[in-house]
Formats: sequence, C-alpha cells, structure tokens
Amino acid sequence: MSWTTPADLRAQVQKLWDRGALLADGEAIFPRRLNLKVPSSAELAERFAEARDWISRIDGEAGFYRVVWRSVNHRILGTNSVPAEIWIDSADQALGLIGRRRDAERFAELVALTRQRQPELLTWLTRRPLRALELTEEWPRLLAVVAWLAGHPRPGVYVRQVDIAGVHSKFIEGRRAVLAELFDLVLAPEAIDAGASGASGFCRRYGFRDKPLRLRFRILDADLALFNTGTDQDITVTHDTFARLHLPVARVFITENEINFLAFPPVTRSMVIFGAGYGFETLAEAGWLGDCHIYYWGDLDTHGFAILDQLRAHFPQAVSFLMDRETLLAHRLHWGVEPKPEIRDLARLTDEEKMVYDDLRQNRLGNQLRLEQEKVGFDWLRQALERL
Repeated sequence: MSWTTPADLRAQVQKLWDRGALLADGEAIFPRRLNLKVPSSAELAERFAEARDWISRIDGEAGFYRVVWRSVNHRILGTNSVPAEIWIDSADQALGLIGRRRDAERFAELVALTRQRQPELLTWLTRRPLRALELTEEWPRLLAVVAWLAGHPRPGVYVRQVDIAGVHSKFIEGRRAVLAELFDLVLAPEAIDAGASGASGFCRRYGFRDKPLRLRFRILDADLALFNTGTDQDITVTHDTFARLHLPVARVFITENEINFLAFPPVTRSMVIFGAGYGFETLAEAGWLGDCHIYYWGDLDTHGFAILDQLRAHFPQAVSFLMDRETLLAHRLHWGVEPKPEIRDLARLTDEEKMVYDDLRQNRLGNQLRLEQEKVGFDWLRQALERL
C-alpha cells in the first residue's frame, strides 16, 4: 500500500525530533501540516475494504493530530468522508505522537535550571537540545564546574585539584569536550587562550596546569655520567628540565623502540633518547640540541620516513640512521607488512632517502613492505656506529 500510514506520520514528526527542532523551536513550528498520500477515487472503488481500513487506522490516532476530511461522491459507493490533510497543532501533540513528552519535560527542567544558574548557556541548550538530554544527570555538575571556573579564571592548578562539592576529581577530565563548549560561552575572552584547542589543549586554553611532559634518555659515555653511581644512566626528566640540561654530548641518537633504546651500546660523547613518535615539540625546546649531531633511527617503512621528515622541521641537521636500502635488503627475512602506509610527498628527505621511501610507498619491493627497527641485528648496529 502506497498510502500514508500512521507509522509514516510518526516518522515525519520523529525527523523533527532528531533535528532537535521539537525542543529548540517548540510552538514556533506549529501548526504544521504533514505529508499525506491518500487513495484516489479509482482506488476507493477498486479497493474499498482496504481504503476503509486505512481510514480507520488514520482516524484511530486522531488524538495526536487534526484530520481535515473531504467528501468523496461515488456513483456506486455513494458519499464517503476521506482524510485530506493531517495537521499537528501543537508541540504537545507532536511529542505525544512519538512518545517524547517526558523527555520534553526533562528538557524544560534543564532550561529552568540553566536560566537560574547560568543563563549564558541557554543558547547552547537551544543549539544542542538532544545532547543536553543525554547529559541530564550530569548537567547540575557541569553548571557547577562552569560557575567555579567563571569565578576562578585561569586558575593555575591541576584539573584534579579543583574542589567542588559533589564533583569527582575525574569528572572534568572526562567531560572536556562539552565543558570547552560551555566555557567558551561564559568566560571573558582574556580568560581563554584561543591558540589552544582540542583535548590536548584543554588545560592551556583555560589556564589549568598541564601534567609535565617527560623525556627519557640514556647517557652512552660513562665519562659523562650525571650521577656517580657506576650504573646505567637511564634517566627520565620533565621537558623543562631537559631543555635546561645542556649536556656535553656531540651526538644524539633517537630511537622509537624501547629495547633498542635500552640495549644501545656505549658511544663516546653520545646519548640516546627514547622516541617521540610524531611529536618533537618537547625536544625543540632544548635549544642546545641544535649544536649536536642528531641521528634518527625509526622503522624502515613509510611512517618512519614521515617521522624523520617531521623531525627535520625542528632539527634540519638530523640524519637518518639504519634507514637505508642496504639495511633493508640485508634484513629481507624480517620484512613485515605496514598496515596503513603513508603516501604523501615528503619534502625534507634526502635524495637517497626519497628513493627508499618511493620504493616503499609505491610497493616496488613488495606490498606494504616494512622493516621494524627492532628486527635490525645488533651486530649491524655496532658496525654502523663504528663507521661513524
């Protein structure tokens, strides 16, 4: 049957709900005419029993909408009343039709509470009513956090130091995305660092203290040991401390694999840093590294070269280490598969590096080929260090 059913009518109103219009716009969008496909005169005659059943079902839910009838005169069937239009006259009717009256009451309670405590956020409720409903249980606590920060702009404390009655210390961390939207509506522009965004920039944006970034390194020359203990110099410090160390090393190796880091052999006037992945901002703050020879040892795959390319944005003097064609071909038995290869052009590679990178991204040696750095033999490593 191609005629509009009660389910079709509910679906039309459900779309209004799904767009948030029923809550955000309320009575402003009513009365509203719904789309209605009715039997033609021919169908009334040919399928009279079906049409009568259809009329009965449409009329059966008339408590949720208004039916406009029209009279149809037929030479055999006589005069019959058939639905011609369906109108929703109020938001209450619409909510009743799709069973959302209780949800609308909850939303009205959120609006009343917000108007009382943080009226600046009423625009957010209008813009994101369905999201607000999802946060019904948490909304009073969210308002409490907003009020606290409004009273303590750029507080300079860790998020878990915030002391608000009824708000668990982990609550703010778990609701950063929605809190950021609310903070931006309430706080003065000078209380927001517009240059910081996203989950990683939450603390800086609103003036909370960030957990310090840490950097792990080993001193590879016993004569340069920072501690007179005679033990391995495996050290972890905050990035601020590392930036101020000014270590008397000439060479700095960076490797992404922990075992490679731990087993890296002694090298005069040298140190090794345990990975940074795609983030080298921490290292970049250590200006003294600019005077060092830097060697990057990553996976011999497309992402390894992409990381090398990014490192050179901070340290142009960085040299790739064990990421050459000879190393790749010598370890053929240890080749693996790179799940999602990088394919973009990398502007900071040397000609030799670019040839290997092109071989990998264009699958010249094998499909999605990679050589993980931990598969490189340590005898091969020692020979490379001797050549330096």
